Amino acid sequence: MALTLSERAAKHISNFLTKRGKGLGVRLGVKTSGCSGMAYKLEFVDVLSEDDVVFESHGVKIFTDAKSLAYIDGTELDFVKEGLNEGFKFHNPNIKSECGCGESFNV
Repeated sequence: MALTLSERAAKHISNFLTKRGKGLGVRLGVKTSGCSGMAYKLEFVDVLSEDDVVFESHGVKIFTDAKSLAYIDGTELDFVKEGLNEGFKFHNPNIKSECGCGESFNV
């Protein structure tokens, strides 16, 4: 079981945490949402929860909960720039289908 970051994503998160002035890392999880059933949620972590599962990739900690990990195990979080747009991209090997807008997925 593992969650990983690309080097670009780790650098982006690390720089943002430095500018923010606090934070232990990022939390990657899922929530019920969208037309395909599940959507990612990504947020900064300031306090460790007792049920957190913690991974480290390129020096950045990634937090999740056991329920979310069942859907995102093996996922790599990347940071991409495409023309004028930039943002995080999730490479999740568990996905069976995604909605047309890319906001939700099904495993």
